[in-house]
Amino acid sequence: MSKTAKSWAMLHAKCPRCRRGAMFSGGIYNFGSNKIFDRCPHCNLYYEIEPGYFYAAMYVSYALNVMEGLLIVGLTLGITQNSTSPWLYIGTILTGLLVLSPINFRYSRVLLLYWLSPKINYQPHLDKDDSTAHH
Repeated sequence: MSKTAKSWAMLHAKCPRCRRGAMFSGGIYNFGSNKIFDRCPHCNLYYEIEPGYFYAAMYVSYALNVMEGLLIVGLTLGITQNSTSPWLYIGTILTGLLVLSPINFRYSRVLLLYWLSPKINYQPHLDKDDSTAHH
């Protein structure tokens, strides 16, 4: 039995404790169902460690937005070579951040649970396939 890589589990938004259970229902751009589960369907970890815990994800999301905004500005300048039109930059930044907002919603919570939650640790004994876990 091999351990699930942390980077793979983070990319696929899997539980930080077992790296098997999904954290979200639906896909990233399914606006009606891009919701975090209350508990991991595999190991039953309660994701919201304490009341209001995911308010901290706003700070992570803010940092992601700043980095993405700077990247968008750099790409816009590199592609257009236009440094005089503020409307070009306002339009590209707002459009880019709007398109990336579902990704930021999801990965701000993933980053919060994986890197900023000392109460949650990976437990390799839970990293088992569901079909063999019940035998």
